[in-house]
Amino acid sequence: MDNGNKVKGYASALGKFIGYIALFIIVSAILQFFIVAFLPKYGINIQSYYIYINVSLTILFGYLIIKAFADLIYVMIKVKYTEDVAKAFRNVFLLIGVGALITTIAGEVGGGLAGVSVGGFLGIVIGFATQQVMGQAVAGLFLLIARPMKINDTVTLLGDTGVVNDISILFTEIIKDDGTRVLIPNNMILGNKIYVLPKKK
Repeated sequence: MDNGNKVKGYASALGKFIGYIALFIIVSAILQFFIVAFLPKYGINIQSYYIYINVSLTILFGYLIIKAFADLIYVMIKVKYTEDVAKAFRNVFLLIGVGALITTIAGEVGGGLAGVSVGGFLGIVIGFATQQVMGQAVAGLFLLIARPMKINDTVTLLGDTGVVNDISILFTEIIKDDGTRVLIPNNMILGNKIYVLPKKK
């Protein structure tokens, strides 16, 4: 990718990120004006539904903003690292962002101290539920950046010997001599020895 395309990609991703934030603020302000100030003048009172409308907006724009930010990270990382590393970073930021969005919405629906309690509890639940996934994702990032092995290398990982077919954010896939596909969690690889065997002549 040449410098011109890099700048265009960065500008496009940054524009989407800022644009979604601005659009969310504008739409929220307009809806609040209509529901709280304008409609009651004509005897229409739907303020009790405002929280549900606000939550729906938060879900929609929250996801768009998180995705735009993850895409921005992808473009920035891709300048210095491979596409696999950039995709891995994007997926991690998406995962963290969606978890934070769910926690925020839970707190907003509950409201007050109850909302904080619900949001905090849900955050803990999400944290425990995604702990292993996040561990694998972080390990995957380290493997993609450090690159102790590459695609088509013959390796021995956790007692299995084969050719590296793919290194993704969560798993490393090797193909054994008999054609068996082995998917090994990245966090297990990072804590163990990696044997990179010499190429056959």
